[in-house]
Amino acid sequence: MKIGLIAEDSKLPNYALMKIYAYHKSQGDEVDFALPFEHYDIIYRSKIFNFSAPDNGVYCSQLTIKGGTGYNIASKLPDYIDNYNPDYSLYPNYNKRYSLGFLTRGCPNKCKWCVVPTKEGAVAPYRDIDDITENGRRPYAILMDNNILASDYGLKQIEKIVDKGYHVDFNQALDARLITPDIANLLASAKWIGSIIRLGCDTHKQIEDCERAMNLILKDYPGAQFLMYTMLSDDINESYERLSYFRNNKKVRVVAQPFRNPYSINAIPQWQKDMARWAMRREIY
Repeated sequence: MKIGLIAEDSKLPNYALMKIYAYHKSQGDEVDFALPFEHYDIIYRSKIFNFSAPDNGVYCSQLTIKGGTGYNIASKLPDYIDNYNPDYSLYPNYNKRYSLGFLTRGCPNKCKWCVVPTKEGAVAPYRDIDDITENGRRPYAILMDNNILASDYGLKQIEKIVDKGYHVDFNQALDARLITPDIANLLASAKWIGSIIRLGCDTHKQIEDCERAMNLILKDYPGAQFLMYTMLSDDINESYERLSYFRNNKKVRVVAQPFRNPYSINAIPQWQKDMARWAMRREIY
């Protein structure tokens, strides 16, 4: 069969499409990114966000399979595909020392801007770090777990990351509320890609938790830098005060995100767009 793949809105290599690519290659199928006007037996379209612009190219196929949260929150890869490791040869220019994956899936929190608890349920084990890094052949691991610290299995995996000397980036941010002195010591012992640790600060109450977590980590890892993920609330003053709190901290760079409803497309207030731009442009922040 001839299989076409379409990544609607992926910035990183598309994790699901790399697994689909691996599966169909194992079946002897011809598989690659879809080209307009080319005919395919099956086209897989992957869309992560409900607000991203669709690919409006003209594609021809007997069957089109749409997946990803941007199309359907309930969509999942079937186990017979999900059990494959991603095949990075779909992205030949991707750094051969870098890997992508999840150690856990799910999250126990129920944040109103996040579909993960609805889509994946509570946090649960998913993969081993050796599988993700291909036993060290790709030792720089970008991990997309939504709440790794809420899982005993996840903490064991971080211990293994430290023991194996893998470099890591938890790119969805860590929950500072869960960082105890022991966990801070563990995190400080890891090798962080770019020395960057991402934390979430989505409410005013979390400022204190983030300060405490950063101070604990910096005791043992003074070279750490922090990316502070902040979801803007519907209160302009609260959002401004929360973002302003970190402005003079040279260890912190703020990543501000306007609120987007994961279940429907909402209008973004202009002040949220302006505030996010302000916070992430250092020359004006």
